[in-house]
Amino acid sequence: MEKFIYKKSAGITALSASMKEFTYKKHAHREYAMGVTLRGIQQYNLDGHKQLSYPNGVMLFNQEQTHDGMAHDETGLEYVMLYLEPELLQEITGQKDLIRFADPIVYNAGLKQKVLNLSHAILNEKEEAFCSELAVSLTDTLARTDLDTSCRKDNTLIMKAKDIIHSNLQGVLKLDEICDELQLSKYKFIRLFNNHTGISPYQYFLNSKVQQAKQIIEKHKDIYEAVAACGFVDLAHLNKHFKSVYGITAHDYVLNIR
Repeated sequence: MEKFIYKKSAGITALSASMKEFTYKKHAHREYAMGVTLRGIQQYNLDGHKQLSYPNGVMLFNQEQTHDGMAHDETGLEYVMLYLEPELLQEITGQKDLIRFADPIVYNAGLKQKVLNLSHAILNEKEEAFCSELAVSLTDTLARTDLDTSCRKDNTLIMKAKDIIHSNLQGVLKLDEICDELQLSKYKFIRLFNNHTGISPYQYFLNSKVQQAKQIIEKHKDIYEAVAACGFVDLAHLNKHFKSVYGITAHDYVLNIR
């Protein structure tokens, strides 16, 4: 049985997931993500490389890092995840530079326990002050293990393309206009974007619409405002794409996140 439960506290979103046949479509999050595999094997492709997280594996995703996800075999999978906005992670760690996780999966008992402590506190709706203290404890442990502030900068053209895409999420993707702005042919741009991000411009556009919808839902608790603001045809259209990224529909997410 597929189960996805989201809760949020202290600016951090926690996910408890159980799945067997569900697969995440290739996507990327604006947030940093870290989680623990509890049962089964988590399989995903990250930056073109197949990753397998076994029980007790701590998974670390950098912001905008393209990946998919699924259970490795028919026994199924259980795991928890935490999602932190870049600005919040920098504020907690006191780092001014962009942070980057050096390794996608680590087996560190102390780090695993800190992730579990915070995720369980958020999912069980503990007081926000307590969750904030656990967040500090977690990031202090991260700083001693896998944080790297010498992050490779995005290609300037790709950054510009992303800015153009984000400026028109309520409309349709206009590749010709982006390519004119970048002075690239359409096919060269598609190939460059794919090679750099691991995802097509159109899929990035759809995923960005979904992420913007998620932010609106969290702020206003209104799924129909998200539909209108992000240019989805209707709620069913939003729900379809929302579920491919987050495992549940936008309707179910707003019920969970209250």
